[in-house]
Amino acid sequence: MRRSFPRKPRKSRSLRVGVATAAVAAAALAMSGVPAVGARASVQGAGVQGGHGGQVGQSTQGSTTAGVSASGQAAFVRAAREYAVPLPVLLGVSYLETRWDAHQGRPSMAGGYGPMHLTDLAAATARDGAPAPEERGDPSRPGATRVPRGPAFQSVDLAARLTGLGKATLRTEPAANIRGGAAVLAEYQRRLGGAGATDPGDWYGAVAAYSGATEQTAARSFADEVYAQIRKGATRTTDDGRRVTLAATDVRADRSWLRKLGLHTATNAAEQVECPAGLGCEWIPAPYQELGDGDYGNHDLADRPNSQKVRYIVIHSTEDSYAGTIRLAQDPTYVSWHYTLRDSDGHIAQHVATKDVAWHAGNWYVNAKSIGLEHEGYAARGDWFTEVMYRNSASLVRYLAAKYDIPLDRQHILGHDNVPGVTPGLVEGMHWDPGPYWDWAHYFELLGAPFTQNASSAGGVVTIKPNFATNRPVFTHCEDNPGPPSEGRPRRCRAWPSSAVLLHTEPRQDAPLLRDVGSNPPDGVSTTNVADIGSRVSTGQQYAVAEVRGEWTAIWYLGQKGWFFNPADAPRAVWTKATLVKPKQGKASVQIYGRAYPEAAAYPPDVPVQALVPLQYTWPAGQDYVLGLQAEAEYYRAVTFDPADHQVIRGQMRYYQVQFGHRVGYVLADDVDLVSPTG
Repeated sequence: MRRSFPRKPRKSRSLRVGVATAAVAAAALAMSGVPAVGARASVQGAGVQGGHGGQVGQSTQGSTTAGVSASGQAAFVRAAREYAVPLPVLLGVSYLETRWDAHQGRPSMAGGYGPMHLTDLAAATARDGAPAPEERGDPSRPGATRVPRGPAFQSVDLAARLTGLGKATLRTEPAANIRGGAAVLAEYQRRLGGAGATDPGDWYGAVAAYSGATEQTAARSFADEVYAQIRKGATRTTDDGRRVTLAATDVRADRSWLRKLGLHTATNAAEQVECPAGLGCEWIPAPYQELGDGDYGNHDLADRPNSQKVRYIVIHSTEDSYAGTIRLAQDPTYVSWHYTLRDSDGHIAQHVATKDVAWHAGNWYVNAKSIGLEHEGYAARGDWFTEVMYRNSASLVRYLAAKYDIPLDRQHILGHDNVPGVTPGLVEGMHWDPGPYWDWAHYFELLGAPFTQNASSAGGVVTIKPNFATNRPVFTHCEDNPGPPSEGRPRRCRAWPSSAVLLHTEPRQDAPLLRDVGSNPPDGVSTTNVADIGSRVSTGQQYAVAEVRGEWTAIWYLGQKGWFFNPADAPRAVWTKATLVKPKQGKASVQIYGRAYPEAAAYPPDVPVQALVPLQYTWPAGQDYVLGLQAEAEYYRAVTFDPADHQVIRGQMRYYQVQFGHRVGYVLADDVDLVSPTG
């Protein structure tokens, strides 16, 4: 089915998500033929700003401990002096790429390593010395992934020539990586004719070149973000315990340097692209095309919000390279989404107008009322998403939320993993991207809507909020950790930072996980498979508290009581005010639906009635769930190429959206009562 098309492998199978491919930025510098010469010199000042951070916390699903030292700051200072790069520029570029994190030597989706995101795509796409297999873990996504080539994907080569350090050292040792990044920045500045410049504002061209973007607007957007961060300043303890500070610096960026890069300038008509000014979004349209025999693709024309309100924004990961994803968006026989975001520089391509309905969520009710954003990356690899992509995505979501009056919360900003199946038989095949390694807490901070405590324990509701850096549950079946070929032995993922928290049937670590009869038929037994969301909550989701016992908190989840470790000194959740939904007095249970369709009487005689089919879950009396929103009873009838035949069927029934498990669900308003928030 074209609209319920699974893009992720089912967790019951061995998960093989595919090659680590890079974003398709090519070399930003047209001057690549200029001989590479290091620009070493001394610079004034740049004292070490040290500091101490606290010991990292311990998770019941894996733990990590990292000491804090001033060596991180010192490494930036030394590199800035050696290569005559203004310290604020070096710190600002690194912050926009990685927030100064080393990521344990793992590559980003764009093949970048270390605090400076030095790219080495050849290393990122190789396993055991051989090229990675061209598999995406989902055979329904056609087309082989082609690995892009060019200097932008191998900046580690330039860094190695300039520093004399080995590429492995540059990838894995943070201080060496910072030195290599400084050398590359200095070389870009030399090629632009600006060697020796001490004013940070005169490094604008080199900063833009560092993004690797081929489009002038994308390069400018990256550089503008860097300089905005320089003016704002920042301090944080990184993932390996380094305390780093970028002192707020009053700087005026000289954009005239950008012209010397000779980058492509987009010629999109302003009315085609719906995007915040300055992000440099590109219009790459998805085709609306007849395919014969009454079939067509790959989206539906509509007139939102006049025809229907846009209620959701759905966050996806591509499970493919940016280049492969763009090719699929242009395939009329394939599905569609509204935007694709590139990992290396945060560049955004729009494919479908937001007034139209893209086929991206596997749930037609949600599709008809949502906008879909695909982010270059893999749900199960543990490859990290760059800071610039997080930021540009957040800017785009803020823009769209303001345009369509969408609240910035986890009831309206959904992951694909939060979208329910529409009928019982389709629940198991629903997707689970962007996965447990998407940093929801940081994303909502960038949205300007951080998750904070606003109630005492008397409120009876929690917002899930583990510390992303120290919360490291260990899942199985991550494809880049194959492990030994032992019989029936699941492969373990590494202890990567995560937004996910596992639920148990009892308040103890060795208790079984909860059952999910929809995701894990027929017996419902949940596992720690990275794709199994049957007993898992995520940052920003809200649940009614069922019980508190010592350092353990229980919530209502899929009709069960689910326990998670929640000590006061390292909480996994914060107390929250929220409206609850409970079964009406006298009702033994409430049915859960995957869509909020109208009653049969609402349909015209020539439109087939869409059955109201409850999902396979049970919500017994005595359990409360958090209200997300009041959902309209609507069905968008769009089965022909001619949009004149499309219509919205509206009914009189009322629904509420609730956070029932990991996914949301819909209940009939006549079956439940609302409980006002307290606490």
